[in-house]
Amino acid sequence: MKRAVVLVLAVLLLLPLATPVMAQCPSEGHTVIMHAPAVAKTSTGELTGVVTEFVITVTPGSGHVYIETWPLAQVDMQASARLATRVAGRVLGVNMSHYDVFIQVRANTSIIGGPSAGGTMTVGIIAALRGWKVNPNVMMTGMINPDGSIGPVGGILEKAAAAHQAGVKLFLIPEGQRIQYVQETQKREIGGVIEINTETKPVDVVKYAEERWGLKVVEVKDIYEAVYYFTGHRLPKPKAPQNVQIDTSFLRNDALSDYKNTTDYYQRVMKELKESNVGYDTYMTLLAALNNAGQLLNQSKGYIDEGLYYTALSKDFQARIVIRHVDWYLQTSTPKDVEELLKNTGETIKSAEAHVENQSIRGITMLQAVAAAEQRVEDAKSNLDQAWKSYYSGDYWDAIGKAAYAYERAKTAIFWTDLGKRFAKGEPIKKDLIKATARDYIDESDLIVAYIESMYGDILGNSLTDTIEKAQQYYDDGKYSAALFTAMQARVQGEVFLDTLAITNWTVLMDKLNMVKGDAKTAIGIAEEKGITPILAIAYYEFAQSFEELAKKNQSTDDLQTAMTFYTYAKETANLFLSTPLSPVPNVPEENVTVPEVIVPTATNSPTQSSPGSATGDSDYGLIGLFAVVAFVVGLVVGRKL
Repeated sequence: MKRAVVLVLAVLLLLPLATPVMAQCPSEGHTVIMHAPAVAKTSTGELTGVVTEFVITVTPGSGHVYIETWPLAQVDMQASARLATRVAGRVLGVNMSHYDVFIQVRANTSIIGGPSAGGTMTVGIIAALRGWKVNPNVMMTGMINPDGSIGPVGGILEKAAAAHQAGVKLFLIPEGQRIQYVQETQKREIGGVIEINTETKPVDVVKYAEERWGLKVVEVKDIYEAVYYFTGHRLPKPKAPQNVQIDTSFLRNDALSDYKNTTDYYQRVMKELKESNVGYDTYMTLLAALNNAGQLLNQSKGYIDEGLYYTALSKDFQARIVIRHVDWYLQTSTPKDVEELLKNTGETIKSAEAHVENQSIRGITMLQAVAAAEQRVEDAKSNLDQAWKSYYSGDYWDAIGKAAYAYERAKTAIFWTDLGKRFAKGEPIKKDLIKATARDYIDESDLIVAYIESMYGDILGNSLTDTIEKAQQYYDDGKYSAALFTAMQARVQGEVFLDTLAITNWTVLMDKLNMVKGDAKTAIGIAEEKGITPILAIAYYEFAQSFEELAKKNQSTDDLQTAMTFYTYAKETANLFLSTPLSPVPNVPEENVTVPEVIVPTATNSPTQSSPGSATGDSDYGLIGLFAVVAFVVGLVVGRKL
């Protein structure tokens, strides 16, 4: 009750402040009206497709994005609208800080909105900026990603039905989502007993929509293709470099040195164990642990021989955690010894944190490395907290194990910081830029998580929600790099979930893996052409390759999806260099680009469209000087990484 009263008072206090905003209602600029399919839930909890109307106006202004939904959407669209605005400005080379964007969303029922309308909003903003007509016979569903690619969404079949009911001729969906999987339930009675069988079946949306409704469904890869289908105008698309080579040779000497040091450590602790006076049960437990570390070292040597140096470093890291756990256990005989060990680990983490924070970040490559280091420091601190909890509960074995992980994690933070210093160049990057991007990524990732939970319930448990909460905590603590990368972790997991939902078919998953693998390789190549060495993207691309090989060897769909996740990490990381440049670029002219051969009806204005005042397209303001950050994601349950 008290909270409700506070909220009411807050609203009343803010009402006078709303008056200036009313004065900014559009009186000049361009307006386009678009329709997009959305999903709503029936009273029985089933998903159904509905059509929503987007009235999008862009006027000269000061960089604000206003959105109104009626009725209220089940998932807020504000973060998606802001991202759509940024992408539209980047694609056109327009400084969006000189414009205001107004978006009105209307539907007949409360919809599950959010990211699935991101692509549509981006097209609408681009059309309004250029003063282009949009084709009323085209609809689209799909998220918009920071690099302009169209991301996966749910409810494709329901949305296709809504598009048909609206009478459109062409329905655009994200590339790779034409195959949808549905649950078919059959009941039959055998001897008075009712048997219920549920079977998952694939549906080719392209064929299904064509045969049932005569609706043409086309997959689109990015906003460039989507704009063409809606407007008939072609925008220049970044050219993919040829013959990109993914090479982690910059880590070769590190991998060789790390392997030698870890092997020496392993042999020393093995000798100490054999010379110790521990009992039989303890001896066999510690020996089994060291044997496991030895297997990890053998894997590391194999990856070095294959030239997979980052993966080798990750295997060494895993081995050292185990070795240190055994080493420290042999060194402790009383609770006081364990307490001192945890205190010393805390000092090690503090030293690593100071090492990371005392850097002047010069250049994008150094930024990503230092940011990776910051996230590792936070991970180390979290594990040390868990170690103390185990200590106070009397579980000294677990306390030592968590402390061993925290210690090694802190050491890798120093490694990544020093690696970044090797690539340092250019002017220092301001912390405020990282802070602003972290805020955007938290909001966008939270949007995707809310979207998934609204459509599919608690299907993923609390994992994604917990990750977002951790990102928010990092942000509140001023750890903006860690906040950004943790939020990206949730974003990527959410995208991969939507893209692989209910899919167990090996061929389909391989097709999806090859698609995102190619995208990651292209992003890395373009970044390198711009003089950037995207070390995290390269490292995660290689790590994904190791899981891909495991998947093929064992025919494991779990390993295949893990490989997809790391390829997506690589793509997201490298694409941030491309999608948020630090320096302005010229206004983008139109040019001819290759798009799939599909007949696009002539774009015409809707009777309710208007183009009052001066045109906002073809602006000479130039692209906004957006900032670049890079993403580093750690910690899935798929394995330890350096």
